Amino acid sequence: MISIKKLKIPLTYDSKVLEDIVSERLQIDSSRIKQISIAKCSVNVLDKQDVHFNVTVVVSVSGDEKEVLRPLKKDNNISKEEVVLRYTVSQVKKLKERPVVVGCGPAGMFAALILAEAGARPILLERGLDVDSRKQKVLRFWHTGILDTQTNVQFGEGGAGTFSDGKLKTGKKDSRKIKVLRELVEAGAPSEIMYLAKPHIGTDLLHQTVKGIREKIIDLGGEVNFNATVTEVLHKDGQVKGVHFVENGQDSELSTDNVVLAIGHSARDTFERLLTSGVYMEQKPFAVGVRIEHPQEMINKIQYGDFADHPALGAADYRMVVHLENGRGVYTFCMCPGGTVVAATSEENALITNGMSEFARDGRNANTALLVTIEKKDFGSEHPLAGVAFQRRIESAAYSAGGGGYKAPVQRLEDFLQKRKSIAFGDVLPTYLPGTEFAEVDDYLPYYITDSLRQGIAEMGEWMPGFAYPDALLTGAETRSSSPVRITRGDNFEAIGIKGLYPCGEGAGYSGGIISAAVDGVICAERILRS
Repeated sequence: MISIKKLKIPLTYDSKVLEDIVSERLQIDSSRIKQISIAKCSVNVLDKQDVHFNVTVVVSVSGDEKEVLRPLKKDNNISKEEVVLRYTVSQVKKLKERPVVVGCGPAGMFAALILAEAGARPILLERGLDVDSRKQKVLRFWHTGILDTQTNVQFGEGGAGTFSDGKLKTGKKDSRKIKVLRELVEAGAPSEIMYLAKPHIGTDLLHQTVKGIREKIIDLGGEVNFNATVTEVLHKDGQVKGVHFVENGQDSELSTDNVVLAIGHSARDTFERLLTSGVYMEQKPFAVGVRIEHPQEMINKIQYGDFADHPALGAADYRMVVHLENGRGVYTFCMCPGGTVVAATSEENALITNGMSEFARDGRNANTALLVTIEKKDFGSEHPLAGVAFQRRIESAAYSAGGGGYKAPVQRLEDFLQKRKSIAFGDVLPTYLPGTEFAEVDDYLPYYITDSLRQGIAEMGEWMPGFAYPDALLTGAETRSSSPVRITRGDNFEAIGIKGLYPCGEGAGYSGGIISAAVDGVICAERILRS
């Protein structure tokens, strides 16, 4: 098999066009090409007059492959395909007790899946409800403001990422990442996530996908329990002994010597209980800010130029990072083309925003988090959970600024830059539910954050002309981009001083997205199987 990178492919192409381009690049007759598979595909927008796809393909040819490659050895983009080994799960030696996985987000689900595939019959405990029941609870909250603190955008089957754009940032694909992607596809995700440079699933398809993974865990002998909140990890003499949890209002206890702790970045009550029981954790920097909305049509025009309406392209995205002279970074995060800004709180009288898109990304607005880096020195305390307290202060202030009832404070970008309260919307209308109220971002974010946002927006507007659009809308506050704590673990992935406890995923401070969290879950499962 031969790999060809950086193939320039027109937006409108078919298999014959692709075959002709490949045969020309390999300097062989097209009749020798047996099969072409797309391994990676991205949109090149550097020249707005020549928007096209950059494609990596894997090609099978008839005849001597070495003879084809020999005259092309100076071409760094053509080579023998690098084989990524298929991921295999080792069969487990019989464990003394069934392993317990706490949390059904990406980290917990994939830890449980690997353990189940190895025959370890894991027990997965999730404080929230199954994804179908969860969806009903979330929609009720968005439309009525009635919050369930146990089942919401943060808690429930699939984790916080289930109500997002479902972006799958992968980086270099190793066997674990490919394993995760393949399992997602088998569970209902679109097959294109295997090769797109910026793959996403979308909230609508994620709901079906997480159900598919749950069903596979159960089919392999695992057990999944919803509405089961872990209240204590039992340990003695440096060894995990079990977990105490409340399931459907009833106290229960499981004996085990292996626990994967994949609780998510918003399980604040669990953080508090773990700290009290002797689990070591420390502060971790994170970021806070707002959601910014632009017309999606405008973003398409900025990114694609005259190709903005081309059906092969879909909704455009963007990503920007600036480093300010004051030492802070300002960056976009979790950009949702054609998406909506959503209410994402898990606590009463707190206002938190997030963004989500469905697979089609066909909404009228684009939105992204616009975040400012926060350091430990900003927390005002050395307590391990000082970052949580910092988040809560902002969330409470945002709730008050919105007037209560989980209405979000909003402000036109021009008004924010001019430090004045908005009195009317321009041509960008909010997508946030349950509703919005005009308020100034300065009412709920500290001055050093709002000052950094103003500086960052100015620089981003130079990088991406049109970004500082006067009618763009700022909705706040965005505080849950990552965990404010790290549950410290050693090189063996076990918690400091507690054998058999595996802090895992985004909530433990060791990942930053669906794929990285899932891979962390895979690694923790591997450690249990080897121990």
